[in-house]
Amino acid sequence: MKGRIYLIPVTLGGDDYSAVIPGKTIEITLRLRHFVVEDIRSARRYLRKIDKAFPIDSTVFFELNEHTPETEIDGFLEPLMNGQDLGLMSEAGLPGIADPGTLLVSLAHRKKIIVTPLSGPSSIIMALIASGLNGQNFSFNGYLPVKPAERAAKLREIEKKAHEGYAQIFMETPYRTQKMLESILTVCSTETRLCIACDITLANESIRTMRISEWKKEIPDLNDRLTVFVLQ
Repeated sequence: MKGRIYLIPVTLGGDDYSAVIPGKTIEITLRLRHFVVEDIRSARRYLRKIDKAFPIDSTVFFELNEHTPETEIDGFLEPLMNGQDLGLMSEAGLPGIADPGTLLVSLAHRKKIIVTPLSGPSSIIMALIASGLNGQNFSFNGYLPVKPAERAAKLREIEKKAHEGYAQIFMETPYRTQKMLESILTVCSTETRLCIACDITLANESIRTMRISEWKKEIPDLNDRLTVFVLQ
């Protein structure tokens, strides 16, 4: 019998995991002894957060991130082929979305391994449902280009789709969120609606939707804040 791969959600930050991670998800996570993670140190901290007595030293961790050669990924499935369950864990939120874990899941399906997603927070979906924008027709664009000219071109492209009725979701790393906002306010039409969702599930959570013309009058400080943008 092959093992099962569990897609394990983690918190979006902060220490109060009980408010956002269901008990059943915690229960399954704590019984696993094999994990594929984006960063081993972060994964260890999280496991010790949900259980101070978690047996870190007897747990096997495989690291899967942008630096991992694809040729190594097949070896991560060895515990599963030997009948042991394995957990896939992202840095924050759900694995497999804007996350290298999708490579492992794709390989698991090819090897006919059962994949089980567990419930937990997703900043992308939570931003959308709180935005008041179209939750029936939408696209997730991940991270937009870093270079200003390429980013501006991409913003024009997704704004066009937004005006056709498809809410457009995208993200940025915390140290570049202010630059992203500046680009949005410069490139996009004044009538375009923009939701800025910051620090979702954290104590300083802020989610607000206004037209670009309104945001230009109240430009927020997004520096070092975990932010999801939604355009329509």
